[in-house]
Amino acid sequence: MTLPPELSVTTPVRPSACPGLLRIVQAMDGGICRVKLDGGSMTALQARAVADVAQRYASGVIEATNRGNLQIRGVGPQHRALIEPLLAAGLGPATAASDDVRNLMLSPSAGIDPQMHIDTWPLARQILASLQSTPRFAELSAKFAVQLDGGEALAMLEHPHDLWLSAFRCDGQTLLAFGLAGCPAHDPALAAVPAEYGHELVMAVLMQFLDLARPEHIRMRHLLQEVSAASFVGQLGQRLSVPLLPVRDWQRGAASASMHLGIWPQHASGRVYVGAAPPLGRLDATMLAGLAGLAERFGDGTLRFTAWQSVLLPNVATAQASALMGDLMALGLICDAGSPLAHLVACTGSSACAKGLADTKQDARQLAALLPKPMTIHLTGCQRSCAAAHVAPVTLLAVAPGHYDLYLRSPEHAGFGVLRERNLTIEAASAWFEARQWSNTDD
Repeated sequence: MTLPPELSVTTPVRPSACPGLLRIVQAMDGGICRVKLDGGSMTALQARAVADVAQRYASGVIEATNRGNLQIRGVGPQHRALIEPLLAAGLGPATAASDDVRNLMLSPSAGIDPQMHIDTWPLARQILASLQSTPRFAELSAKFAVQLDGGEALAMLEHPHDLWLSAFRCDGQTLLAFGLAGCPAHDPALAAVPAEYGHELVMAVLMQFLDLARPEHIRMRHLLQEVSAASFVGQLGQRLSVPLLPVRDWQRGAASASMHLGIWPQHASGRVYVGAAPPLGRLDATMLAGLAGLAERFGDGTLRFTAWQSVLLPNVATAQASALMGDLMALGLICDAGSPLAHLVACTGSSACAKGLADTKQDARQLAALLPKPMTIHLTGCQRSCAAAHVAPVTLLAVAPGHYDLYLRSPEHAGFGVLRERNLTIEAASAWFEARQWSNTDD
């Protein structure tokens, strides 16, 4: 495949096996092409471009990822024919190296959420532009990620990030608390800066990481095993033009994951967003093209993909929301948070992944039909946990086709948590939950 000079691929300092737009990784069902979306958002035109190339040059299967991106599965040998229309639609990076580092997660309701302290989009655009225009940031790993949280009611607060920022109000001023190698839900903020210095803070943290880290330090957590967080923050203060502000007893305000499905009010009067989820995060080309049409007909022509592998259609007139939800369900999407399938997460599984020990997608559908009540459960085909960025309340880890070990999340135990049962079938797992009337409201 021949690419324009500005998109020629070079060997990265911290190489990755993760797929990208320009790096198609082979799986059992063909190549995987990951399309990174700025803040999880794309236009209807861009959605149609993805649907078209997925149908023409791949299997037609499109997955919503847990960081608000899309990936095309079953890519055939015509890589260039698939990639070039995506570049033409504005879905590619400014340079090949910067495709890996466009890892900035926002709330899917950024800029429209009634609870937000700031609209994070202006700062997000600044950060994304700098990530792509600063040559040295190409040294970052493809897994190195930043989260920018504006205090929205809808926010994923449990995904760990190398750097996270969260807006809050203090004495009439909007500040950004920040932390390293963690998440706002569980980890204390290290310090804060006025919101207008957010871009400077992000640039300083990334540059300092690269100054201190060796090539084997892929993530911030690897560096912090050798350099304490206090030392890192102390050095960081010398790079900034504004003093770091101490944060005491700071806690991120409540957020609700259930708000990614259904009809919810926006900041602007008379406008709502409507959220829907493709079952187990998997779309086909027809579904994505249909979503594009609905976004143009009912909304502002944009789609926002979420960390829950769902999609929001924003800026819908309140009077049209019910009609839109009916059309989304007709496309095969889930709009009801009470649906058991809406709470299950499953990786690709053995049908398309050589490491998967069970057909997790099919097993999840079977489990959803058997569960006594909706529960948040993660089915993973192996220890890598590709489908879930944080530990779910319940994890079913495949040990053989149709058989799983059952773990319950526990803060005292690393990994998936406490092992409670071994080698359960899907029927036995459902019976285990029913016998204990076990439920969880986490996530």
